[in-house]
Amino acid sequence: MPAPPPSLLRLDGVTKRFPGEPTVLSDVSLAVGAGEIVTLIGPSGCGKSTILRLAAGLESVDAGTVEAPSHGVGFVFQDATLMPWASALDNVALPLRFSAVSKAEARARARVALDGIGLAEAAAKRPRELSGGMRMRVAVARAMVGDPSLLLMDEPFAALDEITRFRLVDDLLALRDLRRLGILFVTHSIFEAVSLADRILVMSADPGRIATEIVVPVAAADRAGFRETTTFARLTATVSRALATVMAAPATLDETAASG
Repeated sequence: MPAPPPSLLRLDGVTKRFPGEPTVLSDVSLAVGAGEIVTLIGPSGCGKSTILRLAAGLESVDAGTVEAPSHGVGFVFQDATLMPWASALDNVALPLRFSAVSKAEARARARVALDGIGLAEAAAKRPRELSGGMRMRVAVARAMVGDPSLLLMDEPFAALDEITRFRLVDDLLALRDLRRLGILFVTHSIFEAVSLADRILVMSADPGRIATEIVVPVAAADRAGFRETTTFARLTATVSRALATVMAAPATLDETAASG
């Protein structure tokens, strides 16, 4: 068995609480390696987005540790969150404009990022002139313009139709293979989770925990046509059963909250 890739992101025994609320996450441990896509799937409110925010340094833990790159982390949200008055090029260049990069260099690097996701011809267009799928690709290019090693994605394709979603899944797989990115991807779609992942982490709620890990034993070279295989059908059924199990389990009282 090949050695696992070196970890870009590691959470060990992480617990997270917000004031006045039940514990969101309890004893969560996970890792994402270089060139690896890990998907998080689970019921609403199980803390999937909170894990991304902890990984990005936007929240702090109450217990446990988070190890992530101090630089080189890209974040793609569910909404493309583009500036409506700015061109696709200027939207992609925005993160660099907040650093010491000159305007000329920022725009040059933004052109490369747009070209990398097949949108070079749309550089001058405003968001209103782009389809939903194109706007999300601009958001991905914006996350990639800083050359991150780790990409965090919070249901970025949720609002798109199924055909567009699978096209973007294929784009993301190609980008991962080209750049050896580590990707942590949150989704509610079983099909999306299996299409993308090297490993699927199924979460339970109240509080959020990793309930099951499901390995997707498909090499990058064999991803073409994967969705039409019996392996894909078997894995989607496995994930569906795992989700049904965690959603049918009765909520448990958080011991820490109970003792307080």
